[in-house]
Amino acid sequence: MNILVCVKHVPDTETAVKIGSDGKSISTQDVNFILNPYDEYAVEEALKIKEDKGGEVTLITLGPEEAKKTLRTGLAMGADKAIHLPCDAPPDSLSIANALAEVIKDIEYDLIFCGKQAMDNDNAQVPIMLAEKLGLPNVSAITKLELEDGTAVAHREFEGGVEVVETSLPAVISAHKGLNEPRYASLKGIMMAKKKPIEDKPCDCGDAAIEIVDVTYPQQRAGGKIVGEGTEAVPELVKLLQEEAKVI
Repeated sequence: MNILVCVKHVPDTETAVKIGSDGKSISTQDVNFILNPYDEYAVEEALKIKEDKGGEVTLITLGPEEAKKTLRTGLAMGADKAIHLPCDAPPDSLSIANALAEVIKDIEYDLIFCGKQAMDNDNAQVPIMLAEKLGLPNVSAITKLELEDGTAVAHREFEGGVEVVETSLPAVISAHKGLNEPRYASLKGIMMAKKKPIEDKPCDCGDAAIEIVDVTYPQQRAGGKIVGEGTEAVPELVKLLQEEAKVI
């Protein structure tokens, strides 16, 4: 089974985000970039299927030259090869989906994995748009996957229950936390990743249909208030919750 995994090069989730000088993006100075955490679940699931059914796993990403670092991370985990679509400033979700679809349509595959969402923009739109562009079914944010001959049964958790969806293959499936436990790359895997091929393919990033006009920091929260100690503080606390916080 040949599986494509769309991955993204994103700032480390532990990064202290600073707004750039343009006021519309974050400053990338001294920022460590990593494989998007949700994409790790997608890569791991693809590798598990490959180990069970054979085939190969191909990673694909759109981004600057530095994004190849993320591809090497996935290759070190066990993916076979990778495709890099050079684009210095990836535009909005639709443009990314268009660029990915344009390249993917000429590749043979049985299944496409994505992460549920990217941790930078947090839009969770690319997998859905990619499926639409390719004319494929889409199942988003899955936590369990079972493959049969030509079909897949996916489980999606939601508040209060689990939704079970059956779809034909190929399909675009996005991974959620809980689908699996991503493996750590071994030293052998890291060394082998340096020799695995990364193919540069030209792409048209296109023009963004959405413009970011301003980025601001969240408002600072006001300091807490101590109204007393023990049971004697309860009447004052209830009063403040009713009249000031207006939550009861």
